[in-house]
Amino acid sequence: MVEQARDDEQLIERVAALDVGKAEVVVCVRVPGSGPSGRRLQQVNTCSTMTRSLLVLGERLRELRVTRVVMESTSDYWKPVFYVLEACGLDPWLVNARDVKHLPGRPKTDTLDAVWLCKLAERQMLRPSFVPPPQIRLLRDLTRYRVDLVNARAAEKNRVEKLLEDAQIKLSSVVSDIFGVSGREMMAALLAGDRDPQPLAQLARARMRAKIPLLEEAFVGHFTDHHAFLLSTMLARIDRAGADIAAVEARIEELVSPFADTVARLDEITGVGAAAAQVILAEVGLDMSRFPTAAHLCSWARFTPVVAQSASRTTHRSTGHGNPYLARVLGEAAVAASRTDTFLGARYRRIARRRGKKKAIVAVGRSILVIVWHLLAEPGTRFHDLGGDFYDNRVDPQRSTRVHIRRLEALGYRVTLQPAG
Repeated sequence: MVEQARDDEQLIERVAALDVGKAEVVVCVRVPGSGPSGRRLQQVNTCSTMTRSLLVLGERLRELRVTRVVMESTSDYWKPVFYVLEACGLDPWLVNARDVKHLPGRPKTDTLDAVWLCKLAERQMLRPSFVPPPQIRLLRDLTRYRVDLVNARAAEKNRVEKLLEDAQIKLSSVVSDIFGVSGREMMAALLAGDRDPQPLAQLARARMRAKIPLLEEAFVGHFTDHHAFLLSTMLARIDRAGADIAAVEARIEELVSPFADTVARLDEITGVGAAAAQVILAEVGLDMSRFPTAAHLCSWARFTPVVAQSASRTTHRSTGHGNPYLARVLGEAAVAASRTDTFLGARYRRIARRRGKKKAIVAVGRSILVIVWHLLAEPGTRFHDLGGDFYDNRVDPQRSTRVHIRRLEALGYRVTLQPAG
């Protein structure tokens, strides 16, 4: 017997969808009708994105007893709308633009987009994106801004090196870090008007004094007042960026103090430091109920291999682009772990031999993310390294012996085994 399923059994009765712009938001609300026909009522209105208008919108949606509010992630314009509706007691959903594909051949307007989004939402054809709670959002803003400041300072340092090259000052060819104590003193002397290579080279400290003859050669150039003006401006910007980074880091330490135990447990992971633990916490949050399993978290972060099958053909695609801040810190942690005699280091070297370094970094980053999920999902757990000899201990000695014998025989050798000792 075949049962016919009714579509209205799967519908969300009271749903609203928002097409968010910078100045206006188009709201579509669909609710059950009051007549015997069972047709649904639809209202489409436009309101301002100013706070007072959004508060009025929130109250109106509450009066209509809307149980689900969805909006598309449009630039950063969705944030004030999402935050105000969240403060009004609603449970807004942010959906990915890729999941909201408009039908081809239909005209595209803000009103039609809102209606289409609302119809998809009432049929439960959308999934919410991960939006962290307010306290984690504050931490995320700071950690991401710290990355931007570090990148800006690095860019300015590169400009200084190019400026010195333009002046035929080859300091970076002799000194590994021109922004160390010796390098800054030498650049300060240049700004003070000292152009003589010998006194400039004598400013070298510690192990750099062994390079004084090379430094004298490096300072034979054409450093003019024009270069001095640009250099002073660039160094001032570098110092300001350094002070801003220190202030942001102090604020991060203040906000992360309630989660000090969690940060300390994440810090125990091989390759993950305190700063990386703060970034991971800011990007994935504390509540792992949003990610039922570690595989869900890895899939959300785009650290899961993609397999595409069509008929008898199976292809492996790249993981795609996920959270860039999380991917960056996981990649740095994987590279740091690759230099250690630990399980993650052995895993990196094992994969790098067969698949290459890039795939090994992604694989180790995924392993770190799995460890992070378990530490956050089970607050009482601690990280325990399996050891650098984990894979060696799991290999059957007799099987390994047979493999090596076959390889030697293939090279033309006759193998005789004799036990050691």
